[in-house]
Amino acid sequence: MRSLLITQAIVAVFLCISVLLQNRGAGLGSSFGGDFGGYHTKRGMEKFLLRVTAVLAFIFLVLAIINVRMAVV
Repeated sequence: MRSLLITQAIVAVFLCISVLLQNRGAGLGSSFGGDFGGYHTKRGMEKFLLRVTAVLAFIFLVLAIINVRMAVV
């Protein structure tokens, strides 16, 4: 049980880091003319970070469900 909580905490830290590292394309800069207004595809590191974030979010969700199931039993 304790190792499961530690694993979930580690996943949570990496999830926060991956979210913070993502590029903010639709932020406040676009309201002041910082956006070029075209279609932007995710490439390279952006795509990798998006996939890592999705995988980490899924792992965090699964670990949270397992923790709840073990706490109820």
